[in-house]
Amino acid sequence: MDKFIQLTAAAAPMPTANIDTDVIMPKAFLKRIDKDGVLEGLFHDVRLNPDGTENPDFVLNQTPYRQAEIIVTGPNFGCGSSREHAVWGLRKRGIRALIGSSFAGIFFDNCANNGLLCVVLPQAQVDELLRVLENSDNKTVSIDLVHQTVTTPGGKNLSFEIEPLRKDKLLNGLDAAAETLRRENEIEAFEKQYYSSFPWLAESE
Repeated sequence: MDKFIQLTAAAAPMPTANIDTDVIMPKAFLKRIDKDGVLEGLFHDVRLNPDGTENPDFVLNQTPYRQAEIIVTGPNFGCGSSREHAVWGLRKRGIRALIGSSFAGIFFDNCANNGLLCVVLPQAQVDELLRVLENSDNKTVSIDLVHQTVTTPGGKNLSFEIEPLRKDKLLNGLDAAAETLRRENEIEAFEKQYYSSFPWLAESE
């Protein structure tokens, strides 16, 4: 998993509240358990017209945002089902961070486990950032995870909170398995002591 330390990139405004995982990744693209095909499915029903052509009204199809690596979201982004494919699709698209006032719980955890940073800011600050993005030619936002700051296109610094464990995993590029393996020596020491105390358990394996 890629490390997330700092990011300076175009940010796309997506202010609609309650954008659910079925919008982000429709169920027709959940047939596989790997990440093949998820890019095709990302925002499929709103990104494309019924004839398969691009919908010009969809924000990521618009010139300033085609290379966006950040999305500024409405409240409760990622609600609905727990499908991890939604996060896979965002990462395949090159999205590295989401900024919003709230995110659905399971989606929030899936993002962290796939190297996608969710920055939570007060709704008033999110609204201000959305206004700046929609009214300014400058679409660039900077995120510094080390110092927990977001810098707006106008140069204003916003601070955000993040759980220490979640921050550590993102800074070091660790998914759940890699985080566990960092404690491999501790696990082995526990197993050795445990089986020394209960040797018949070791014999039964």
